[in-house]
Amino acid sequence: MTAAKPPGQEEDDHIFVDRVTKSFGSTHVLKGISLHLKRKKTAVIIGGSGAGKTTLLRMLIALEKPSTGHIWVDNEDIAPMGELELNRVRQKFGMVFQYAALLDSLNIFDNVAFPLREHRKSWPARRIREKVMDILKLLGLEGKENRMPSELSGGQRKRVGLARALMLEPQILIYDEPTSGLDPITSRMVDDLIEETRDRFNVTSVVISHDMTSTFRIAHTAYLLVQGLVIASGKPDELAYGSVEAARAFIAASGVDPKQISRVDGAHDESATIKYKAM
Repeated sequence: MTAAKPPGQEEDDHIFVDRVTKSFGSTHVLKGISLHLKRKKTAVIIGGSGAGKTTLLRMLIALEKPSTGHIWVDNEDIAPMGELELNRVRQKFGMVFQYAALLDSLNIFDNVAFPLREHRKSWPARRIREKVMDILKLLGLEGKENRMPSELSGGQRKRVGLARALMLEPQILIYDEPTSGLDPITSRMVDDLIEETRDRFNVTSVVISHDMTSTFRIAHTAYLLVQGLVIASGKPDELAYGSVEAARAFIAASGVDPKQISRVDGAHDESATIKYKAM
Protein backbone atom coordinates (compact mmCIF):
# COMPACT_ATOMS: atom_id res chain seq x y z
CA MET A 1 0.00 0.00 0.00
CA THR A 2 1.40 3.41 -0.99
CA ALA A 3 1.93 5.83 1.89
CA ALA A 4 -0.08 9.03 1.86
CA LYS A 5 1.69 12.08 0.45
CA PRO A 6 2.83 14.37 3.30
CA PRO A 7 1.53 17.97 3.39
CA GLY A 8 3.73 20.31 1.35
CA GLN A 9 5.21 17.60 -0.83
CA GLU A 10 5.19 18.27 -4.56
CA GLU A 11 4.42 15.92 -7.42
CA ASP A 12 7.31 13.56 -8.24
CA ASP A 13 9.29 14.36 -5.08
CA HIS A 14 11.54 11.40 -4.39
CA ILE A 15 12.96 13.12 -1.31
CA PHE A 16 11.16 15.95 0.47
CA VAL A 17 13.24 17.82 3.04
CA ASP A 18 10.61 19.56 5.15
CA ARG A 19 11.66 22.54 7.34
CA VAL A 20 14.74 20.77 8.68
CA THR A 21 16.99 22.27 11.32
CA LYS A 22 20.21 20.86 12.70
CA SER A 23 22.12 22.16 15.69
CA PHE A 24 25.22 20.95 17.47
CA GLY A 25 25.01 22.51 20.92
CA SER A 26 24.70 26.25 20.39
CA THR A 27 25.84 26.04 16.76
CA HIS A 28 22.92 26.17 14.33
CA VAL A 29 24.11 24.53 11.10
CA LEU A 30 20.79 24.22 9.22
CA LYS A 31 18.01 26.69 9.91
CA GLY A 32 14.73 25.37 8.59
CA ILE A 33 15.47 24.30 5.02
CA SER A 34 13.09 22.65 2.56
CA LEU A 35 14.05 20.89 -0.68
CA HIS A 36 12.07 19.01 -3.30
CA LEU A 37 14.36 16.42 -4.91
CA LYS A 38 12.53 15.10 -7.95
CA ARG A 39 12.40 11.47 -9.00
CA LYS A 40 14.82 10.59 -11.83
CA LYS A 41 16.13 14.18 -12.03
CA THR A 42 19.43 15.77 -11.01
CA ALA A 43 19.46 18.22 -8.11
CA VAL A 44 22.67 20.10 -7.33
CA ILE A 45 23.18 21.63 -3.89
CA ILE A 46 25.77 24.39 -4.00
CA GLY A 47 27.27 26.65 -1.40
CA GLY A 48 30.54 27.78 0.08
CA SER A 49 32.50 26.26 2.94
CA GLY A 50 30.50 26.15 6.16
CA ALA A 51 27.16 26.47 4.39
CA GLY A 52 25.88 23.17 5.81
CA LYS A 53 26.20 20.97 2.72
CA THR A 54 28.01 18.11 4.47
CA THR A 55 25.54 18.08 7.35
CA LEU A 56 22.65 17.97 4.89
CA LEU A 57 24.30 15.10 2.99
CA ARG A 58 24.71 13.10 6.21
CA MET A 59 21.03 13.58 7.03
CA LEU A 60 19.89 12.54 3.56
CA ILE A 61 21.62 9.18 3.96
CA ALA A 62 20.44 8.88 7.58
CA LEU A 63 23.82 9.19 9.28
CA GLU A 64 22.48 12.19 11.22
CA LYS A 65 18.98 13.00 12.42
CA PRO A 66 17.40 16.44 12.11
CA SER A 67 17.01 18.48 15.28
CA THR A 68 13.55 19.40 14.01
CA GLY A 69 11.64 18.83 10.78
CA HIS A 70 11.18 15.85 8.52
CA ILE A 71 12.93 14.07 5.67
CA TRP A 72 10.51 12.10 3.54
CA VAL A 73 11.88 9.38 1.25
CA ASP A 74 9.18 7.75 -0.90
CA ASN A 75 6.58 9.29 1.45
CA GLU A 76 8.25 7.78 4.55
CA ASP A 77 9.51 10.12 7.25
CA ILE A 78 12.98 8.83 8.12
CA ALA A 79 13.58 11.35 10.94
CA PRO A 80 11.92 9.28 13.72
CA MET A 81 12.99 5.87 12.41
CA GLY A 82 15.01 3.40 14.44
CA GLU A 83 18.17 1.74 13.16
CA LEU A 84 16.42 -1.33 11.72
CA GLU A 85 14.05 0.78 9.62
CA LEU A 86 16.85 3.12 8.60
CA ASN A 87 18.92 0.21 7.30
CA ARG A 88 16.04 -0.68 5.00
CA VAL A 89 15.78 2.90 3.72
CA ARG A 90 19.55 3.25 3.31
CA GLN A 91 19.46 0.47 0.72
CA LYS A 92 17.66 2.90 -1.58
CA PHE A 93 20.81 5.06 -1.64
CA GLY A 94 24.15 4.71 -3.34
CA MET A 95 27.02 6.98 -2.33
CA VAL A 96 29.77 8.22 -4.64
CA PHE A 97 32.46 9.73 -2.46
CA GLN A 98 34.54 12.81 -3.11
CA TYR A 99 37.78 10.96 -3.93
CA ALA A 100 36.11 7.65 -4.90
CA ALA A 101 37.19 6.17 -1.51
CA LEU A 102 38.50 3.00 -3.12
CA LEU A 103 40.30 0.41 -1.01
CA ASP A 104 43.92 0.71 -2.16
CA SER A 105 44.77 -2.86 -1.14
CA LEU A 106 42.06 -4.37 -3.39
CA ASN A 107 41.96 -4.57 -7.16
CA ILE A 108 39.10 -3.02 -9.12
CA PHE A 109 37.05 -6.20 -9.23
CA ASP A 110 37.21 -6.67 -5.47
CA ASN A 111 36.44 -2.99 -4.82
CA VAL A 112 33.27 -3.21 -6.91
CA ALA A 113 32.28 -6.62 -5.52
CA PHE A 114 32.64 -5.44 -1.90
CA PRO A 115 28.97 -4.36 -1.35
CA LEU A 116 27.66 -7.67 -2.74
CA ARG A 117 29.95 -9.70 -0.51
CA GLU A 118 28.77 -7.68 2.49
CA HIS A 119 25.03 -7.56 1.74
CA ARG A 120 24.37 -10.55 -0.54
CA LYS A 121 26.16 -13.24 1.41
CA SER A 122 23.94 -15.99 -0.04
CA TRP A 123 25.05 -15.22 -3.59
CA PRO A 124 27.51 -17.69 -5.15
CA ALA A 125 30.82 -16.35 -6.41
CA ARG A 126 29.78 -16.87 -10.04
CA ARG A 127 26.71 -14.65 -9.67
CA ILE A 128 28.78 -11.90 -8.03
CA ARG A 129 31.37 -12.11 -10.79
CA GLU A 130 28.73 -11.83 -13.51
CA LYS A 131 27.15 -8.77 -11.94
CA VAL A 132 30.50 -7.04 -11.37
CA MET A 133 31.70 -7.72 -14.91
CA ASP A 134 28.40 -6.50 -16.37
CA ILE A 135 28.62 -3.15 -14.58
CA LEU A 136 32.31 -2.71 -15.43
CA LYS A 137 31.49 -3.27 -19.08
CA LEU A 138 28.60 -0.78 -18.97
CA LEU A 139 30.86 1.87 -17.46
CA GLY A 140 33.67 1.34 -19.95
CA LEU A 141 35.98 -0.43 -17.47
CA GLU A 142 36.13 -3.82 -19.15
CA GLY A 143 39.64 -5.26 -18.97
CA LYS A 144 40.61 -3.17 -15.95
CA GLU A 145 39.19 -5.47 -13.29
CA ASN A 146 42.63 -6.77 -12.20
CA ARG A 147 44.25 -3.35 -11.94
CA MET A 148 44.84 -1.58 -8.64
CA PRO A 149 43.30 1.86 -7.95
CA SER A 150 46.74 3.50 -8.19
CA GLU A 151 46.99 2.34 -11.81
CA LEU A 152 43.87 4.26 -12.90
CA SER A 153 43.31 7.87 -13.88
CA GLY A 154 41.19 10.15 -11.70
CA GLY A 155 38.24 9.78 -14.04
CA GLN A 156 38.54 6.01 -14.09
CA ARG A 157 38.61 5.89 -10.29
CA LYS A 158 35.40 7.95 -10.24
CA ARG A 159 33.79 5.37 -12.52
CA VAL A 160 34.92 2.52 -10.27
CA GLY A 161 33.38 4.34 -7.30
CA LEU A 162 30.17 4.72 -9.28
CA ALA A 163 30.20 1.03 -10.26
CA ARG A 164 30.50 0.08 -6.60
CA ALA A 165 27.64 2.44 -5.67
CA LEU A 166 25.41 0.80 -8.30
CA MET A 167 25.98 -2.75 -7.10
CA LEU A 168 22.94 -2.87 -4.81
CA GLU A 169 20.74 -1.19 -7.46
CA PRO A 170 19.94 2.00 -5.54
CA GLN A 171 17.09 4.31 -6.51
CA ILE A 172 19.01 7.42 -5.44
CA LEU A 173 22.67 8.30 -6.03
CA ILE A 174 24.35 10.89 -3.80
CA TYR A 175 27.53 12.47 -5.15
CA ASP A 176 29.83 14.26 -2.70
CA GLU A 177 31.88 16.92 -4.55
CA PRO A 178 32.34 14.61 -7.57
CA THR A 179 34.61 16.97 -9.53
CA SER A 180 36.82 18.01 -6.61
CA GLY A 181 40.52 17.60 -7.33
CA LEU A 182 40.01 16.89 -11.02
CA ASP A 183 41.33 18.88 -13.97
CA PRO A 184 38.73 20.75 -16.08
CA ILE A 185 38.56 18.17 -18.86
CA THR A 186 38.08 15.24 -16.48
CA SER A 187 35.57 17.29 -14.46
CA ARG A 188 33.41 17.75 -17.52
CA MET A 189 33.67 14.01 -18.27
CA VAL A 190 32.39 13.33 -14.72
CA ASP A 191 29.45 15.66 -15.45
CA ASP A 192 28.67 13.54 -18.49
CA LEU A 193 28.96 10.38 -16.41
CA ILE A 194 26.48 11.63 -13.81
CA GLU A 195 23.84 12.36 -16.44
CA GLU A 196 24.57 9.22 -18.44
CA THR A 197 24.09 7.17 -15.28
CA ARG A 198 20.84 8.90 -14.39
CA ASP A 199 19.55 8.28 -17.89
CA ARG A 200 20.70 4.66 -18.17
CA PHE A 201 19.78 3.46 -14.67
CA ASN A 202 16.73 5.70 -14.05
CA VAL A 203 18.08 6.97 -10.74
CA THR A 204 17.50 10.18 -8.84
CA SER A 205 20.78 12.13 -8.59
CA VAL A 206 21.68 14.48 -5.75
CA VAL A 207 24.99 16.27 -6.18
CA ILE A 208 26.73 18.22 -3.40
CA SER A 209 29.09 20.61 -5.15
CA HIS A 210 30.88 23.93 -5.27
CA ASP A 211 31.53 23.58 -9.01
CA MET A 212 29.39 26.18 -10.77
CA THR A 213 30.28 24.94 -14.26
CA SER A 214 29.07 21.46 -13.31
CA THR A 215 25.89 22.93 -11.85
CA PHE A 216 24.98 24.66 -15.10
CA ARG A 217 25.81 21.56 -17.13
CA ILE A 218 23.79 18.94 -15.23
CA ALA A 219 21.27 20.42 -12.78
CA HIS A 220 17.55 20.24 -13.41
CA THR A 221 17.20 22.09 -10.10
CA ALA A 222 19.87 23.90 -8.10
CA TYR A 223 19.72 24.91 -4.45
CA LEU A 224 22.02 27.59 -3.06
CA LEU A 225 22.79 27.02 0.61
CA VAL A 226 24.26 29.95 2.55
CA GLN A 227 24.87 29.83 6.32
CA GLY A 228 22.33 27.07 6.81
CA LEU A 229 19.57 28.61 4.70
CA VAL A 230 18.38 27.88 1.16
CA ILE A 231 18.43 31.40 -0.25
CA ALA A 232 17.56 30.48 -3.84
CA SER A 233 16.35 27.48 -5.81
CA GLY A 234 15.26 26.69 -9.34
CA LYS A 235 16.83 26.03 -12.71
CA PRO A 236 20.45 27.23 -12.78
CA ASP A 237 19.56 30.10 -15.13
CA GLU A 238 16.93 31.25 -12.64
CA LEU A 239 19.60 31.56 -9.98
CA ALA A 240 21.99 33.38 -12.30
CA TYR A 241 19.47 35.86 -13.67
CA GLY A 242 16.68 35.77 -11.09
CA SER A 243 15.54 38.19 -8.42
CA VAL A 244 17.78 36.96 -5.57
CA GLU A 245 20.74 39.32 -5.53
CA ALA A 246 22.82 37.08 -3.25
CA ALA A 247 22.47 34.19 -5.72
CA ARG A 248 23.49 36.36 -8.65
CA ALA A 249 26.49 37.60 -6.66
CA PHE A 250 27.51 34.06 -5.64
CA ILE A 251 27.52 32.88 -9.25
CA ALA A 252 29.28 36.02 -10.48
CA ALA A 253 31.99 35.54 -7.83
CA SER A 254 32.68 32.05 -9.18
CA GLY A 255 33.88 33.60 -12.43
CA VAL A 256 31.60 31.34 -14.46
CA ASP A 257 29.67 32.81 -17.40
CA PRO A 258 26.53 30.66 -17.76
CA LYS A 259 26.13 31.76 -21.38
CA GLN A 260 29.42 30.05 -22.25
CA ILE A 261 28.51 26.66 -20.75
CA SER A 262 27.19 23.86 -22.92
CA ARG A 263 24.67 21.56 -21.28
CA VAL A 264 25.21 17.83 -21.07
CA ASP A 265 23.12 16.08 -23.73
CA GLY A 266 20.12 14.74 -21.91
CA ALA A 267 20.39 16.98 -18.84
CA HIS A 268 17.56 19.14 -20.12
CA ASP A 269 16.22 16.91 -22.89
CA GLU A 270 14.72 13.66 -21.66
CA SER A 271 14.51 12.24 -25.19
CA ALA A 272 18.24 12.50 -25.82
CA THR A 273 20.24 9.35 -26.36
CA ILE A 274 23.42 9.26 -24.29
CA LYS A 275 26.46 7.06 -24.76
CA TYR A 276 29.34 6.50 -22.38
CA LYS A 277 32.62 8.15 -23.26
CA ALA A 278 36.16 7.10 -22.40
CA MET A 279 37.90 8.78 -19.46
